[in-house]
Amino acid sequence: MRRRAAAVSIAAAAIAMALPAERAWPAGAAYQVDTAEVSEPGACKVESWISSAGNRDLVAAVSPACVVNVGRPVEASAQFTRTRADGEWGTGVAPKLKTNLVPSAIGRFGVAVSANAVVDLLTGDTTAWQVVVPATLRLSEVARINLNAGYQRDIAAAHHYFTYGAGVDLRTPDNVWTVTAEMFGQAGAIDEDTPRSVVRPRGQVGLRWRPIDDFNIDLIYGRNITGENSNWVTLATVVRFKVGP
Repeated sequence: MRRRAAAVSIAAAAIAMALPAERAWPAGAAYQVDTAEVSEPGACKVESWISSAGNRDLVAAVSPACVVNVGRPVEASAQFTRTRADGEWGTGVAPKLKTNLVPSAIGRFGVAVSANAVVDLLTGDTTAWQVVVPATLRLSEVARINLNAGYQRDIAAAHHYFTYGAGVDLRTPDNVWTVTAEMFGQAGAIDEDTPRSVVRPRGQVGLRWRPIDDFNIDLIYGRNITGENSNWVTLATVVRFKVGP
């Protein structure tokens, strides 16, 4: 039960990083390192992805999100995740709120804050929650650096983690192709039943094709993504649309 709850935590958390009491998957996107950017109110998107590991672990997720105006633009999302870890299946949802505090600009950091919880839909238990501060530095119109720092409470495993991440995005001037490389992880005390790979750095590199503004597809290769010390391949899509006037 503990391992299944963990798998839901991280995979669904992702936002958060918490799979088996030890696994992790950021909430709301196949990429783990978040940006400080928040779109205008009325902007919506649906991100979907499926990730397969060499050890036969699996993550399938869909994450609808919209930006609403509550005195300031706030992105509200919910990541629904189905996972298979060590042969056990789990289902979870990770609601998330994110708002920008300092807009980014070329040569200047932008800062945001996000918070999410993870709920095991099979038991109804809240298995984890997390607060993250993403920062984005735009180096030019086609390059940016993203940095993340946060705190995660893994309720299922009774663990506390410091979460971190760093990523680089490089795109073509026409925004059709983007290459993303990122490193992320979680640091904290672990017990003797938790593998060391849980607190080792994790990484991904991906290629995005965006033929039109409202749609893109990503192919991503990763290592130790959920703390299981395996190789991962992810196929992801994003569909964007506007609601309201």
